Amino acid sequence: MTTGSPPRATVARREVLTSPGDRLRAHAAAFGDKPALVFPAATGQTRNTTFAELDAESDRYAAGFAQVGIETGTRTVVMMPVGDELVAVIFGLLKLGAVPVIVDPGMGLRRMLRCYRAAGARAFIGVPAGQAIRVLRPDAFAGIRTVVTAGRRWCWGGATLRGLAATTAAPPRPAVEADDLLMISFTSGSTGSAKGVESTHGALAEMVRQTGTHYRHTPSDVCLVTSLSFAFLHLLTGSTCVLPEIDFARVADAEPAMISDLIRRYGVTAMFGSPALLDPLARHLDETGEQVPTLRLVVSGGAPVANEVVARLRRVLAPQGGRMHVTYGATEAVPIASIEAGELLDEVRATAANGGGTCVGRPVDGVDLRVIRATDGPIPDWTAVRPVAPHEIGEIVVSGPTVSRRYLGPAAANANAKIAEGERIWHRTGDLGRVDEQGRVWFAGRSSDVVHTADGPLYPVPCETVLDEHPEVRRTALVGVGLPGRQQPVVCVELRPGVPATRRLGIERELRELAQRHEATRCLTEFRFHPAFPVDVRHNAKIDHGRLAAWAARTRTGGTRRPRRTEAA
Repeated sequence: MTTGSPPRATVARREVLTSPGDRLRAHAAAFGDKPALVFPAATGQTRNTTFAELDAESDRYAAGFAQVGIETGTRTVVMMPVGDELVAVIFGLLKLGAVPVIVDPGMGLRRMLRCYRAAGARAFIGVPAGQAIRVLRPDAFAGIRTVVTAGRRWCWGGATLRGLAATTAAPPRPAVEADDLLMISFTSGSTGSAKGVESTHGALAEMVRQTGTHYRHTPSDVCLVTSLSFAFLHLLTGSTCVLPEIDFARVADAEPAMISDLIRRYGVTAMFGSPALLDPLARHLDETGEQVPTLRLVVSGGAPVANEVVARLRRVLAPQGGRMHVTYGATEAVPIASIEAGELLDEVRATAANGGGTCVGRPVDGVDLRVIRATDGPIPDWTAVRPVAPHEIGEIVVSGPTVSRRYLGPAAANANAKIAEGERIWHRTGDLGRVDEQGRVWFAGRSSDVVHTADGPLYPVPCETVLDEHPEVRRTALVGVGLPGRQQPVVCVELRPGVPATRRLGIERELRELAQRHEATRCLTEFRFHPAFPVDVRHNAKIDHGRLAAWAARTRTGGTRRPRRTEAA
């Protein structure tokens, strides 16, 4: 089954591309003093960095990095807080053709060190706290030969950013080609071990094109940034980026009133947000009646978003001609598919509420998507792939110029997740879904989260979308307790804030009645109330079904009629 546009010829294997550095230089020449980065402060003061300033600062860093031995292909760990200095450092590395290594600090120190150990970096740029980690855990940074400190240098030697910024030399300007390595970023590890994803310059060039064509981003846009990776895409299209004072590892904690105030104050026209951020924002705007007249586009991603959130945001955006897009993607392929709120609510919502799963739209231009028979273990090549019947649920695999062709070792990771079809590489997402007669993709959950009962498999998302319709339920998660093949399904329930514990017995009864009205959920009779689901570190929205399954197994006593003491996962 094929869906989406045929893969674009995009960039020939050795075609010279417009580099990120050259794009930034072109924007600096065209826009001059237009703000590239806007940093609001709680005091009401605003600090701006213009495109010209960002270009000049990153040029100085590029020249300085070259002087201390960082060059094309040098893998470079960057451990700095979100800010203009971080953005300038990464652009400085990209101007050299060096390869930034980015690890999400939200995953915790132990997992971070495991990622750094795998990266095999040769250079390290970091704040003093990061340098201390490097000194105290040398096993994770054994290959480091060049050290640069952002801030005060103590006992570890090496250069400082301040010193390198004083250089007057012209930076090298190497040509980049489609297959050249651009960056190594690690998956969050929310569904297994974190893996290093190799992104190329060709993939970035295609992502910039898609940002302009699919989401209609232009240099006139002002974008609110809640995900750093999207900041670079916006900057490369010439848009201004507003970076709020939030913890980027805990976006769910962002105050919705502050977000709406920033949208109005800076005339924000577009924003990306995970459901964890958009849900409270949508409720705030809906309940207060506040207007955000400049906002023309909201893009949701990172995890399935509830129809209620989409409906609330649509009510806010529609009168001013704004749109909302729900996207589906992965670190290895951004984006894969997208659907506009109108189609989601007007055409497919009823199917989702009846157990059809979550519709994530059609593949974006340039992405080829297939659904194949789900199987454990590697698939040696495309000849061993087994297609599914029309509308049947299987594993989603994708190919195209934005899809990462490989992981940064080990070999087993690539063998398990990549399928070769001649020169073409297909990425196995590990996600399950189906494609309808309109070419739309319906997400059914992770393959690792399927509940294997004696009567057959239960897919989590089709069941959860039915139960999530309850107005007092924030979200549900279907998990299995017991041995695969004989698992007992348990529904974990997280209530909305403010719902009293005294309502649990009534809500449990109502959920059971709701489940009985739909074929997909008729077998679900056991419910467990949980105070706050464990979620991924990147978007604070993707539910960790594995941890919930372990919690359900610990707390399961066989009865479901009475509410019981809640234990944290």
